[in-house]
Amino acid sequence: MGQRRLACIAVAISAIGLSGCAHDWVKPGSAVEVAGQYRAARTQAAPPVTPRWAATFGSPELARLAEEALDFNEDIGAALGRIEQADAQAGIASAALFPAVNLSSAATRTQTPGTATSSTGPFTPTRRTALSLGLNASYEIDFWGKNRDASAAARLLAHASRFDRSVVALSSLASLVNSYFAVLAAQDRLRIARENVAIASEVLRAIQARLAVGTATVLDTSQQEAVLATQRANIPSLEQTELQTKNLIAVLVGRTPESISIRGGSLARLRAPVIKPGLPSQLLLRRPDVAEAEAKLVSEEFSVEQARAAFFPSISLTGQFGLQSMALKNLLRPEAIAYEIGAQLAKPLLDGHNLQSQLLLQKGKYLELAHLYRKQALTAFSDVENALIAVRKTTEHERLTMQAAAASRRAYDASMRRLREGTIDIVTLSTVQTTLFQNLDMVAQSRLQRYQAYVTLYQALGGGWSESDWQAAVAGEQAAYDSKDPIP
Repeated sequence: MGQRRLACIAVAISAIGLSGCAHDWVKPGSAVEVAGQYRAARTQAAPPVTPRWAATFGSPELARLAEEALDFNEDIGAALGRIEQADAQAGIASAALFPAVNLSSAATRTQTPGTATSSTGPFTPTRRTALSLGLNASYEIDFWGKNRDASAAARLLAHASRFDRSVVALSSLASLVNSYFAVLAAQDRLRIARENVAIASEVLRAIQARLAVGTATVLDTSQQEAVLATQRANIPSLEQTELQTKNLIAVLVGRTPESISIRGGSLARLRAPVIKPGLPSQLLLRRPDVAEAEAKLVSEEFSVEQARAAFFPSISLTGQFGLQSMALKNLLRPEAIAYEIGAQLAKPLLDGHNLQSQLLLQKGKYLELAHLYRKQALTAFSDVENALIAVRKTTEHERLTMQAAAASRRAYDASMRRLREGTIDIVTLSTVQTTLFQNLDMVAQSRLQRYQAYVTLYQALGGGWSESDWQAAVAGEQAAYDSKDPIP
């Protein structure tokens, strides 16, 4: 676990007056070895990527949609609801740190029948009135820190819920940007498909002209008609992809498909961003999912301490103060005062190993979360390495496909000249044009993969999340805790 982050957590916990006895418990290790450099790229220290990274691709429409997603995405809204729940749970868990005071009042009138007090008469009933007004108070002295540990555990889960909101926001934004790129790619491929239809139609007309003078056969014409029909058949599926992806974008920005208009454009008009990944040691402070896993781990540590403290005696103080009178006019007299003060000590003796099992349960949860934290950190490093590889290789792949498409275009132009001269066979022509169609479409697909690789890299680097966001999340939880009033 990063020493810097651990120090921040220690400061946060001490600031809210929480303490445990972790020195009495040997915790499983959770440290993660951090490399000095990424293997996939030469890197140096760098600031976090910009939080508004969707705007770096040069599309104003995409930047506007990204802002809408951050404001209106329903998954992000649900994450905000989970924050409120976690804050409420923290308030519930912290309630035991404060005295409980209740106001009570009662007014009773009773009648005792005369037949119950006399057997011979006269049978005169007895009536009595009792009035009371008082306060009841109770407080458990948290000598062993059980309640403080419970409060700390719940409040750290409230921190985790805020980190989870950042994880959801980053994932939703990445889905939006990838979907927008998919729309642009579908539009590019549609333009290519329609161009291919035009090319195939041109070839068909040339073959039909040769058929008219007897230098081509019906088989040649039929083969080219099949090629043309195949290219036309590609168009509906691409149109379906474009329209359905636009509907997905509508959901991601919290709108109905009918209420949104997405113009799109072309991937070729976007600009490739320059992304500095920084050092691996900086990554653990810039991934909200790692911060979430860490907060859950530290929360469970306090849960273990709470389970340990349950073995020790609990000391409770109770008190009652009130006024009692049989007549309302005497209720406020000094002689009507009644009070009771008491203390209670309780120590579990036999509980069927319940407390011991609870402690073992919490220790098992901590062991699980320690491994999950390590896995999350290792996954973060792997995500960056894989994204750097993907950016480099998809860029190379796009360059090679563009070279292949350019060569195919030259071959097609040469074959068309030979077709008009009557010096090319139809099989060769069919192979050349099919290769051209495939390579043109491959360029669009490889360009989509390259831009999606940039999105993956932004996401792997935390999407602009930083230690300041961590501190803001902690401050937000503290403000939510401080703002709780006894009477909402």
